[in-house]
Amino acid sequence: MSIRLAGGIAALVVAAGLAAFGTHAILRVSQMKAEMAAQEREIAALRARTEALGKTAERLRNDPAYIEKIAREEYGYVREGETVLKFPRHESPKPPER
Repeated sequence: MSIRLAGGIAALVVAAGLAAFGTHAILRVSQMKAEMAAQEREIAALRARTEALGKTAERLRNDPAYIEKIAREEYGYVREGETVLKFPRHESPKPPER
């Protein structure tokens, strides 16, 4: 085998290896960009949730009317002397069977 042929084969092997590695690297970069975009969306959602919770906490610290509203709606609290009327929930009427 001549040196020229051996050098050509070696160059071809190196080129094939670089092409395979390059393709893998391009796919990996693409995957990483998709992961980064997903993480950025999650961060934005968490920041919005943090802001909403901060506003709620602020209202709970400073707004007695909001505290009363939560106590009434979430926990069923009533003021002394108030009468609570509870009505059963009715399902939508079913058509008569034939």
